[in-house]
Amino acid sequence: MIENSDLPPRVKERSTAIFRVIAEAEGRIHGIDPAEVHFHEVGAMDSILDTIGVCLALESLGIDEIHASPVPTGHGMVRMAHGFYPIPAPATAELLKGIPLAQLEAQGELTTPTGAGILKALATKFGHIGSMQIEKIGYGAGEKEFDHPNVLRALLVRPAPTNSVSDLQVTRVERESIFILEAQMDDITGEALGFAMQRLFDAGALDVYFTSVYMKKSRPGILVTVLVTPEVSDMCEELLLRETTTLGVRRSQWTRRILDRKFRIAVTPYGQVRVKQAFLADRLVHEAPEYEDVAELARQHGIAFQTVLQAAMQQNG
Repeated sequence: MIENSDLPPRVKERSTAIFRVIAEAEGRIHGIDPAEVHFHEVGAMDSILDTIGVCLALESLGIDEIHASPVPTGHGMVRMAHGFYPIPAPATAELLKGIPLAQLEAQGELTTPTGAGILKALATKFGHIGSMQIEKIGYGAGEKEFDHPNVLRALLVRPAPTNSVSDLQVTRVERESIFILEAQMDDITGEALGFAMQRLFDAGALDVYFTSVYMKKSRPGILVTVLVTPEVSDMCEELLLRETTTLGVRRSQWTRRILDRKFRIAVTPYGQVRVKQAFLADRLVHEAPEYEDVAELARQHGIAFQTVLQAAMQQNG
């Protein structure tokens, strides 16, 4: 529908990118190919209109880059086609992997899969606005009633003149507080550990990893470490207690410094691949093709993962 329309090329490209990341998220949740996903949850026509409307607005304003604040998800339960699910909904949580979340105590769903897909596909940076000059401000109000104003604000900004001192000040504030959850056990199966890891990622964990340890009585065991934002820390703590054999969970609060992250598109003979770039004080220090894009193109063309990866890497710079 979108590809056969008369929409401007960049509107088509952005709209398609949004639906692709949503389909990939739904596919991972249901264990199916993204091409088989039916958009019953997001409401096909509403989602298409919302997505194209956003992309047309960006095109009319000549927007080349989108930055976003940390994303609020809300609390409680949401009714879906398969029953009630905790907020954020499974697709929303999958889409928000790697995106900083805002701690906002509000009942109800604040971010839908469509909204999360728009941010995932189009936003190149999350967090502090940095050294920018505000030119215009727009507000959009929703119909649902909350205890807080149900308003979305958009700022049209341009880079402000900077020098080396102000650059250092900007990078200094790119820090955030996270929780480290830890539990160790010596009586859990590998299958249960793998299932617990997936459940933790679905709940919004930033990272989950296992470390081999020796416990009392010289028993080999596993230390499970989970990095989470404050907003999902309680949920992930409960998942650890419910899905593993541990009798307790340790929690500690850490501050981490993160690099600014942006995405660019690498055009390969097999299709487009998003390349994640990391910046320190506006200086590119690292970039790498997105795994999901490389894997999807490898499956589509029936070729090796490394073939697509190398093609994308050759487009770097």
